[in-house]
Amino acid sequence: MTSNVNVLNAANPELPVPGRTTQEKVFDVLIWGGLIVLLVWSFKPADMHRMGQVFIGGGNMAMLLEDFLKPNFRYWHSYFDLMLETVQMAVWGSFLSVILAVPFGLLSSSNIAPYWIVFPVRRLMDAFRAINELVFALIFVAAVGLGPLAGVLALMIHTTGTLAKLFSEAVEAIDPRPVEGIKATGAPAIQEIVYGVVPQVLPLWISYSLYRFESNVRSATVLGIVGAGGIGMSLSEALRGFDYSAGAAILLIILVTVSLLDIFGSLLRKVVIDGTDHGRFASYFLFLAGLVAGLEVLLAHS
Repeated sequence: MTSNVNVLNAANPELPVPGRTTQEKVFDVLIWGGLIVLLVWSFKPADMHRMGQVFIGGGNMAMLLEDFLKPNFRYWHSYFDLMLETVQMAVWGSFLSVILAVPFGLLSSSNIAPYWIVFPVRRLMDAFRAINELVFALIFVAAVGLGPLAGVLALMIHTTGTLAKLFSEAVEAIDPRPVEGIKATGAPAIQEIVYGVVPQVLPLWISYSLYRFESNVRSATVLGIVGAGGIGMSLSEALRGFDYSAGAAILLIILVTVSLLDIFGSLLRKVVIDGTDHGRFASYFLFLAGLVAGLEVLLAHS
């Protein structure tokens, strides 16, 4: 109500502006006061009192920047091979997580499943989301050994928790009337979901899945640090060995790859959700396919 009054007053300057209530003023004081207390409380533990060293160590930063501005692609074939492996890890991690997130998302929806199912499933998904991919990667490296499989499993578990929450929120926001209409015909519950729920949420589910794939590519680039495959191990070794020129080359490859996939995801969302940009998507898809095929040929003969 207050915001509507403010809009009316802005449109009609001659109207008197009502004063803020005592409750609103107290609320503002609590919010801003709480923020200040939070910042002061976390200042020293967050090491913010050493922030000045960023400027004192400007010479060291300049030296690092100088090396980073001279990327060394001497081992480009190895970098590109590992980057392709990183993307492949993200593809499988995302694909498997979507398969798992669909049933878990439905079982997490209060308008689909009973509370005694919703509560434990949501807590399980909370656990999947709360644990970082790197921690899962460490667990799976110990379980299945070094290599991309550990990374795929880590991405799958964490992403399942995230997508299941997003999927369930989409399901809980549906229009119940189509479901009620199907239910009135005496159709079984599975048909209520297939014909009443899924058509309403499918565009959102696809959009969420594409966003998570893009995010998983970025996450997969660091899983190699713990031996879970991908380009992360090479990046870690370059930076630990102070070979910043090689590190710059790897980071540049990661940046270009992530940017290309972001564009791909954006175009695909427009095709699937809006039904537009089919021509641009087809052209870009052919470009990416040709680029990957060319890299595979180069790597095979290098």
